[in-house]
Amino acid sequence: MFLIQRKLLFLSLALLFLSNCGSDVDPGKIEGLPRSSEAIQKQDFKFFQTKESLLGIQEEGDTSQILFGDLHVHTTYSIDAFTLELPMMGLQGVHDSSMACDFARYCANLDFFSFNDHAEGLTPDHWREQKKIIQQCNISNENPETNDLVVFPGWEWTQIGTTKENHWGHRNVIFKDIDNLPARPIGSRTPESGLGIFDTTQQAVNARWLDIFNFKRYSDLNWLLNEVRNIPFCEEGISSTDLPLDCYEFARTPRDLFKKLDEWDTDSIVIPHGQSWGFHVPLGTSWDNRLNNEGHDSNKQILLEIMSGHGNSEEFRNIASANFLQNNSMSCPEPTDDFLPCCWQAGEMQKKRCDGLTKEECDARVELAKKYTLAGGPYTNMVFPEAKPEEWLNCDQCTDCFKPAFNYRPKQSAQYALALSNFQESLNSPQRYNFGFIASTDDHTARPGTGYKQYERRKMTFATGMKSKFWEYEYDAEDPSFPELPKITPGESQPDSERVSSFVYPGGILAVHSQGRGKEAVWRALKNKNVYGTSGPRILLWFDLINSPKGKIPMGSEIIMSQNPRFAIKAAGSFKQKEGCSNESIDSLSDERLDYLCAGECYNPSNERNVIERIEVIKITPQIYSGEAISPLIQDPWLTLPCQETGECAVEFVDQNFSRDSVYYVRVIQEATPAINGSPLSQRDEFKLCKGSFRTDLQDNCLSMTNERAWSSPIYINKP
Repeated sequence: MFLIQRKLLFLSLALLFLSNCGSDVDPGKIEGLPRSSEAIQKQDFKFFQTKESLLGIQEEGDTSQILFGDLHVHTTYSIDAFTLELPMMGLQGVHDSSMACDFARYCANLDFFSFNDHAEGLTPDHWREQKKIIQQCNISNENPETNDLVVFPGWEWTQIGTTKENHWGHRNVIFKDIDNLPARPIGSRTPESGLGIFDTTQQAVNARWLDIFNFKRYSDLNWLLNEVRNIPFCEEGISSTDLPLDCYEFARTPRDLFKKLDEWDTDSIVIPHGQSWGFHVPLGTSWDNRLNNEGHDSNKQILLEIMSGHGNSEEFRNIASANFLQNNSMSCPEPTDDFLPCCWQAGEMQKKRCDGLTKEECDARVELAKKYTLAGGPYTNMVFPEAKPEEWLNCDQCTDCFKPAFNYRPKQSAQYALALSNFQESLNSPQRYNFGFIASTDDHTARPGTGYKQYERRKMTFATGMKSKFWEYEYDAEDPSFPELPKITPGESQPDSERVSSFVYPGGILAVHSQGRGKEAVWRALKNKNVYGTSGPRILLWFDLINSPKGKIPMGSEIIMSQNPRFAIKAAGSFKQKEGCSNESIDSLSDERLDYLCAGECYNPSNERNVIERIEVIKITPQIYSGEAISPLIQDPWLTLPCQETGECAVEFVDQNFSRDSVYYVRVIQEATPAINGSPLSQRDEFKLCKGSFRTDLQDNCLSMTNERAWSSPIYINKP
């Protein structure tokens, strides 16, 4: 008996020790050296050959080139990234800051990227450690003309509201230099909100008692959560520059964020992203509520991320998941041939749960299911928590959008934003959005630029889920035949992680027209909005207004002119990829590092380009009076220009009907190729989910054919 008691005591002490064994994750050590000048020169030579072929011999001194980067990268310092890589997910584990540098150089072959861990969970120590990694990563070769990689510091301000009125959305903040950086990342988490959506990750810590061999990994997450909770909130009303170093600083609104950034007097860019992605976005959320001084700063919010691993936020469709009535209540719209509202589908699901009920009782529950779904906003799945994801079919999805964002929010699209005007300050000079368009990955595994190849779905996208049924958490309904009202406070309801995996992608990539490879040149291109985005492939694109009063001006420009505008477009398809990795990548990283990060595949271009099929021109004429209907202002496509079915395309067009302020941008459409979750949704009744969990083969990449593309930044032309 005494021996048993001693064993039990020993076991209790061991478990007590283990429960407190969590610790910090080391920022890691960069393994790969800067790429050689010879490799950079060889790469640039191929670009300049294509540039001369498309544009002809340029003026002496024109050294502009197109560089590719990713301005949306998370590491294990982000709480959600840490959680998605826990052992119960069947993935790899730690992805620290140093890995991002090695992946960017030798897996993705990028020219620049930025760190954007969530400020809400980025501790002061981690902020300082990341700056050290940036310093190490920015050490390049001695020749500035062949500088191989530029890394910008930054964070993500991740605000989530409970209504369309108090939701501001997510924004990346990036800085040119590590000198004079804000002392603390500035988040959106407030004293009354706890950890917000990151509170749900606490449940994952309990898995350590079921996964004893990986006990420390879960304890490390527990350590991080406690560390973040224990950071004292900074006092409000004090200048950001006068606050203590180790408090948690927050901004309740974008205006608060802009004000705090101004106090540091350092060059920064604020980039909204994931706007149409309805994973956490309340129904009815719209750009309208943000086109004001509280939600927008035209000097800081100069770029908009329209494509990421969460999908495409470019396109506007005149569809609605809810009808908003005059008293601000909601009603459920009926389905159409191309759109199924989730509130309507909830009613259909309830009908199948009406066995044994009277018609009156069934009808009442159907209406209640619709009402609860509307009230539940993004957490519609919690109306029937025990339901299989397939029962919701493709409700609330854009069925004809390219790589659509999950739970599509049309009034959050880029096209809708560009059609808006705010006349409150001035009727003659309305406030408008004037974004340059970019794309990035929003990767959460320290892998900048994942879209270079379509492979390893569960490593290169957000398609994460439990690796086996053993780890799956079952939600039991109080009454399976009665709908439930979801809790809408972030962190209290479980998002629809199974359905969302069919709407995740390796992500987009950003291109800049830069006068050199150095940090100053790349930053100048970003500030000038001489940028564009692609859905992943490295398509080359020039889009210029060629008859302005100032002569030829590039994408991202704004100008006043009265004559009909004439434009020129030059494009080249992305290089077809060879299997495996280049010798330079193989020689620069250890076998273990190369396999862990690149998973056997790197950016490895051949000399053959994909075919450019066509150019689509989009024309948007922003509102000229308050209340002007939006849909007629967006002409997509306004014009379609065929190409020569080769790897290069050069076309021109003129607008003969230029009669009011107009915005023009182009899409370059490449030949169809296999892509992860590539096909747009079409058949509602045959919708098949590609899950991140074990319920879809973990090795299945869910490939289907799609036309990858590039989006130019708009050119804004105003009538005198």
